[in-house]
Amino acid sequence: AGDQRPEAGRMRMAIKDGRIYLIEFDSTQYGIMRSWGTLRYVRAKQWMEGTVSLELLNKLAGITQLPPTAAALRKKLADTQQAVDKLRTEEKPKALVHFPVKGSLYEHQIRAADMALVEFGLVDPSEVLSKEKEGDA
Repeated sequence: AGDQRPEAGRMRMAIKDGRIYLIEFDSTQYGIMRSWGTLRYVRAKQWMEGTVSLELLNKLAGITQLPPTAAALRKKLADTQQAVDKLRTEEKPKALVHFPVKGSLYEHQIRAADMALVEFGLVDPSEVLSKEKEGDA
């Protein structure tokens, strides 16, 4: 009656320093996660661990409900990827910031610099995505 354990089949996860740690998974979930090849089982700790990525979080969301922090990170990574993809495919790229160079940059250089700004978190992906919506209107 006083048992406060999570319901059966509900794995727990923690994300720290770009790594994800998974515990309390069942044998079916273990088999699925093992087949991905992105996580390794740490026998001494009885957990699985791996590097956090959008692909991994999407796969985990398919087999269990993500905790709020993991879901927020998944959304942030997805928004970043969408913004980078938009910048990569722009016909005539415009620099997001003024780059301190003497000459003018070629289109591919502007694209690369803009994508780096978004990827490294110096420009919010929502700024890039909102420009897309304004252009559609």
